[in-house]
Amino acid sequence: MLLFFCSAKNSFSQGNYKFLNNTKKQTIKFQLLSNLIVFPVEINGKELNFILDSGVGKTILFNINHNDSIPLFNTHKIKLQGLGEDDAVEAVLSENNVFKLNNIVGENQSLYVIFDDSFDLSSKMGLTIHGIIGYDILKDFVVTVNYNLKSLTFIATESYKPKNCRKCELLPIEFNSYKPYINVGVKLEANPNKTIPVKLLIDSGGSDAMWLFENSAPEIVAPTKYFEDFLGEGLSGAVHGKRAIIEALVIGKFEFKKPTVSFPDSLSVAHALKFEERNGSIGASVLKRFVVTFNYPNNEILFKKGNGFNDAFRYNMSGIELVHNGKILVKENAGNSIKFGEKTQSDNKIITLIDYSYKYTFKPSYKIYKITEGSPAHKAGLKKDDILVKINGKYTYGMKFDEVVDYFYQKEGMKINLVIERNHQDYNFSFKLENAIN
Repeated sequence: MLLFFCSAKNSFSQGNYKFLNNTKKQTIKFQLLSNLIVFPVEINGKELNFILDSGVGKTILFNINHNDSIPLFNTHKIKLQGLGEDDAVEAVLSENNVFKLNNIVGENQSLYVIFDDSFDLSSKMGLTIHGIIGYDILKDFVVTVNYNLKSLTFIATESYKPKNCRKCELLPIEFNSYKPYINVGVKLEANPNKTIPVKLLIDSGGSDAMWLFENSAPEIVAPTKYFEDFLGEGLSGAVHGKRAIIEALVIGKFEFKKPTVSFPDSLSVAHALKFEERNGSIGASVLKRFVVTFNYPNNEILFKKGNGFNDAFRYNMSGIELVHNGKILVKENAGNSIKFGEKTQSDNKIITLIDYSYKYTFKPSYKIYKITEGSPAHKAGLKKDDILVKINGKYTYGMKFDEVVDYFYQKEGMKINLVIERNHQDYNFSFKLENAIN
């Protein structure tokens, strides 16, 4: 689970984004990793990977090393407070930067830079992530997110013409600290037929389906069936809380039955609760079920029913939180045949000598970052820092990060067979996925 929220005491003027060369529309492709949108943005001439996070009001840069060589202008130190149980982190505010996204350019842009190495998002996604961006790039366009096609379409506000759509729901949004909020409804255990109005942050930077803040309204309490879990990592440390299932989430005319919901502990979200009207957030596991059009200039959002609308809501039933563990050197068959002394005979036969060669390639490695006590993996004997070698017969070095993690989100009862490396020896472990909420 990945999540972001930050606040800072500094205020500053921010430039606008605009199209170049009389362009009115631009579509770019993105990668979808752990339900999050990752796309390249050029900052001061350097291309970096950013997460599109509608839940942040300011652009944040992190995971910068000596090889990145990014010039930063007009810098001064500040403090940033994020989600998590720890204190604010030190950061640098840099102003007058130039951002570019193909034919979109933003001049006089400000960003926060975090140099704390403990906030290691890249290892949790299997790709180097340099930052998060939200309001700054969404505020000047109408932006459509198509999770199925993995595309972002930016449209000039004056050129946007909404179409009549029977599978759509147009809803107003309001802003607080540059973050978008929407009024929706939830149905809870105490009164499953009653729709309770709630105000939720639209949070494309949270990979969960939904968060609710207990006691943020009299009727918002966790169901009787839940389990304590690690919910994610914020700028200010780990977030823990209850993981459960509620009766329904209602967004306009759309209703989702039995969505998974997290109830973070109050300490982790203390700063988020400063906006007293807020009851929680809608995350990417819900948003990806739609084609979503953010229309910040007109204070509205359009939900169009997507291909994955009816997909089951699932959560990690293994208890394993996995991270990228660098690279390992793997010996592979090169798959090439090298011909020597090729000669044509009178009967047209070709004499060929074939050399089967091998190659050595660096492949990804994955290890256990956290393991939930009492979970199936924990009861099977798996431990923190165990390195995954195989999962259900497949070498993990031949798989992408999301492909490995996806095994832990399958149906209850699915058997997971792991070969892990511990202290330079391989061990076999097996367990079945269990629904801890029942």
